[in-house]
Amino acid sequence: MRILALTAIICLAVAGAAGADGVKIGVGVNIGVPAPPPVIVTAPPPPVVVTPPVVVTPPVVVVRPPVVTSPPQLVVVPGSPVFYAPGIEMNLFSYGGRYYSFHHGGWFVATKHGGPWVAVAPKRVPQPVLAVPVAYYKVPPGHAKKMDPGRGCPPGLAKQGRC
Repeated sequence: MRILALTAIICLAVAGAAGADGVKIGVGVNIGVPAPPPVIVTAPPPPVVVTPPVVVTPPVVVVRPPVVTSPPQLVVVPGSPVFYAPGIEMNLFSYGGRYYSFHHGGWFVATKHGGPWVAVAPKRVPQPVLAVPVAYYKVPPGHAKKMDPGRGCPPGLAKQGRC
């Protein structure tokens, strides 16, 4: 509405000015245009780097079987192609020209009764050796964890002074 009224007044003033003698009247309307808003440029965020968690595994202690200095007497395990050594104080089995020992929870293999012993994964131990009944073990599986690490003797026998 205001714009129409203002336009009408301006038109009348211009028409009246045209009729006046040499007098010029001018009307100026200034509408301010605001300055453009400032443009703020931000740097892109740094890339997120995800590192995998650090897994600390305890060191693996491999306790090799003791050295057997003289050839042990080997006896066949009944119903099996495996031999065992009943006269020594360690798990010693013979099968296929090799010697196997289950010692401190791990399997070892050697080409001679006295070693050198090499740790071997259970899946690499022949099935007949794994199938030997626990009755033919000097230290049954699971008992090695209970042994006194310094003396190689089960705790009950160590308390009795039997080893």
